Amino acid sequence: MNLFSSNQSELFWWLEINTTVPCCTYYFGPFNSKKEAQLSRTGHVEDLCQEEARGIVTVVKQCQPDLLRVFQDRSRSRKKHI
Repeated sequence: MNLFSSNQSELFWWLEINTTVPCCTYYFGPFNSKKEAQLSRTGHVEDLCQEEARGIVTVVKQCQPDLLRVFQDRSRSRKKHI
């Protein structure tokens, strides 16, 4: 199930942040423009740093995430969806 119903030509912009510790992918959005998503990047990265996240990589892209947070279970090489 997708969080938002939308057809491909109307996808919103999202900030995808991947961290190695914890091994997780976060999605922040939706944003109406790429610039709006880019401007939000600093605040979200600062919040994750305060939570002691490490290995932070950000990507701004148009997509339609199914979940806002996906943890990788390293011990079992499986994804744990939250």
